[in-house]
Amino acid sequence: MNAKTETTERPLARGIVLVALVLAVAGAVAALMSGIGYRVNWWHFGTGIQMFKWSAYAAILAVGLSVIGLAWSRKSRMVVIPGVLAIIIGGIMVYIPLSWKQALDAYPYIHDITTDVDDPPQFVAVAALRGAGDHPVTYDGPEVASQQQQAYADLQPWNTSTDPATVFAAAMKVLKHMGLEIVASNDSDLHIEATDTSLLYGFKDDVVVRIVETGEGARVDVRSKSRVGRSDLGQNAKRIRTFTEGLKSELSD
Repeated sequence: MNAKTETTERPLARGIVLVALVLAVAGAVAALMSGIGYRVNWWHFGTGIQMFKWSAYAAILAVGLSVIGLAWSRKSRMVVIPGVLAIIIGGIMVYIPLSWKQALDAYPYIHDITTDVDDPPQFVAVAALRGAGDHPVTYDGPEVASQQQQAYADLQPWNTSTDPATVFAAAMKVLKHMGLEIVASNDSDLHIEATDTSLLYGFKDDVVVRIVETGEGARVDVRSKSRVGRSDLGQNAKRIRTFTEGLKSELSD
């Protein structure tokens, strides 16, 4: 390659990778704003999801342009640095939605999970917190119960020899340690309701804990239900497991 050709190609390659870097950064900002905008009620969560999807498309284009620019002229630091940055940022923005898609395919399209599908714990206080476009607090029914039992057969009521009052106090402690906001608690009825809020989009999932006195101690049932969306990406089941394991650990100390 002669000096004249190299002088011509290097600015073109740099221009390509700079465009790629701008696309990657713009995509990352759009993805971030998609969640922030939903949290502050600028738009519906569906709009935020579409914004995130388009940011992923921008990231794919950014990675492609970066590869072209780097392949064209790999000798200049002015090409390599922005090109590599665009690939890193774009790669992250492509990985996130792909991981979400894998989770969607791995879990059933349900969002109401409970340890007792025959008589699920009932939400009372959080009903007033759900908007017109949110899922109702009523249980989603036998079809969802069947899907849950196939996907999360390990979720069952937990029986303990510990007295109900002690279990109630421990349950409150575990929920707070998990970062949930306590909406209502009644130590007489042994009933707790709480809300978990996701970091980026501020999606809210409600949790109810029911403690029942038995002849040998107490039985604990948990239910976790999302306010919006068809699939919960397995988060409600994960939350119930985390709570149950935390409660067992708290009571064993």
